[in-house]
Amino acid sequence: MGMTIAEKIVARAAGLPEAHAGEIHTVTLDYLMSNDGTSHLTIDMYNNLKNPRIADVSRLVWIVDHNVPCDSPKTAASQKKMRDFAKANGIAFYEGAGVCHQIMMEKYVAPGQLIFGADSHTCSYGALGAFGTGVGCTDYLYGMVTGTSWVLVPGTLRFNLTGALGNGATARDLILTIIGQIGANGANYHAMEFAGPGMKSLTMSDRMSICNLCVEAGAKTALMEVDEITLDYLAAHGGRKPAACFSSDPDADFEKVFDIDLSAIVPVVAKPHFVDNIAPVSDCRDIRINEAFLGSCNNGRLEDLRLGASILKGRRVAPTVRFLVVPASREVYMDAMKEGLLDIFMEAGAIVMNPNCSVCWGSCQGVIGEGEVLISTGTRNFKGRAGHRDSFVYLGSAATVTASAVKGAICGPEDL
Repeated sequence: MGMTIAEKIVARAAGLPEAHAGEIHTVTLDYLMSNDGTSHLTIDMYNNLKNPRIADVSRLVWIVDHNVPCDSPKTAASQKKMRDFAKANGIAFYEGAGVCHQIMMEKYVAPGQLIFGADSHTCSYGALGAFGTGVGCTDYLYGMVTGTSWVLVPGTLRFNLTGALGNGATARDLILTIIGQIGANGANYHAMEFAGPGMKSLTMSDRMSICNLCVEAGAKTALMEVDEITLDYLAAHGGRKPAACFSSDPDADFEKVFDIDLSAIVPVVAKPHFVDNIAPVSDCRDIRINEAFLGSCNNGRLEDLRLGASILKGRRVAPTVRFLVVPASREVYMDAMKEGLLDIFMEAGAIVMNPNCSVCWGSCQGVIGEGEVLISTGTRNFKGRAGHRDSFVYLGSAATVTASAVKGAICGPEDL
């Protein structure tokens, strides 16, 4: 029987000729990424071990990104614990450099790898043909100490893409539409694999946005075939070499196959308080907003900032709106600065922040109050995600968010 991309990566990591859905295998991990959300807890557990050891420090990457700069003495203490431990043990450490997944994609991830991240959106790495999956502190600690873990091989849902995006729609509109179709539990413990001729019309930024949100449908991981776009990205970011370039076999067993015409996708929003509560932007026109957010590991890349700036140029942010723009990494920030994008945002009245999780995390920047409405390119919109439990979060694309910031109400660029 043929294998899917997910099965091939697990087989490689397990040192086996084959692996199939439903099997459990011990695997060697290529990287383990952790951020300031939970690293302090991992450290506490590590220090309680009888014989603490790190299997291979070169495979660990620790990143402070959720609360940057820190928001309280308690946060400062947990980040200091992380900083000191990383320094004492020679762990690759980043602080103020951006969102963990963006840094990993820019500097570490390569096709064919199997990576654990102490963050649910680790599935982003599938855009580069790597099996990335989020784990909790206990699983992370085991991987850190042994260099291995066990994986229940997921079944695969295949999404065949044809055509190209139009109608003002973006890759974010595509993945939100898919989540709306299959539901927030529609891919529970499955790999979501994207393939087909439509892939060639999607940039690397598009692919990252798609894979990043797959966990919002419950996916264990997300995966895409490696092609020229993938290899060009690797060449432009340090010249990393693939561990392996996999594609699914013609006779691979997919649990379900979805055929999606990209040209049929329209701009959408996810309405409060569920990510699968999807509606066309046109159905949500004139819902007044208090804040807009352009950033996060889903939509804080240079292409997103270019799109936002192209809409904002020559216009002003509505006086009733706080518009926060947060590049996903230092590299993105500096590129945007060189292109003059940050000037456009600031001259229009937006607030440009340092690279970090910011509003998406809802803890250190742009927290919204009771009854307030946020339109966001963040990853989640459950109750209380961005502040007060009685606030409201709508998720939309960079285009929708920017246009809404100008109008003061949810809309698309064509409504300006």
